[in-house]
Amino acid sequence: MPITDLDAACSALGADLDVRIRWHGEGLDRLLDASHADLVNRVVQLLGVNGWESAVEVSFNHFGERGAVDVLGWHPTASALLIVEVKSVVPDAQAMVSSHDRKARLAGVIGRSRGWDADVVGRLLVIADTSTSRRRVLDLADLFGAAYADRAIAVRRWLENPVGPLSGLVFLPNAHGDGTRRRDGARERVQRPRPRVQRPRRRPDRRE
Repeated sequence: MPITDLDAACSALGADLDVRIRWHGEGLDRLLDASHADLVNRVVQLLGVNGWESAVEVSFNHFGERGAVDVLGWHPTASALLIVEVKSVVPDAQAMVSSHDRKARLAGVIGRSRGWDADVVGRLLVIADTSTSRRRVLDLADLFGAAYADRAIAVRRWLENPVGPLSGLVFLPNAHGDGTRRRDGARERVQRPRPRVQRPRRRPDRRE
């Protein structure tokens, strides 16, 4: 039955239609949440080895502008603040860029609420490294290039020495083999048939 007919039938009965997508027995929403949590954990680890402090899911409400920062990084030596947006999939790009820009604009307020008074502010978009996400970013290369000019090498150097602003994008692998992404570049082992070796036929003994 088409989904529109099913929805109409439910409406006629006064019922709500609840459609759930499952992947290998797991709810897709749970898999995406697990993927997001894994990426957040990897970002915290990445910042930690470079001397950053981190806070996750930092909420803010400033004159009606409200939201939450996935990862808020603080480099005490450089007095640098980093607004990290984490995405397990590439969503509506324009809405995402607008939201990230708003959080970066309010970075000073968000940081001071935790006692972090920054001289330098950077923003970083972290996306799960999948072929679909890379293709999506490539398809919107002009948009992502304008919003996030700094990429892998520049981002790494900035994290080590945060001087000046940053507008970066990096892809990080997702450790969950949970079906939310395809393992790109994985090679399947193909067992090739062994060539048959023909052995010389044994001649029967001739008895005189």
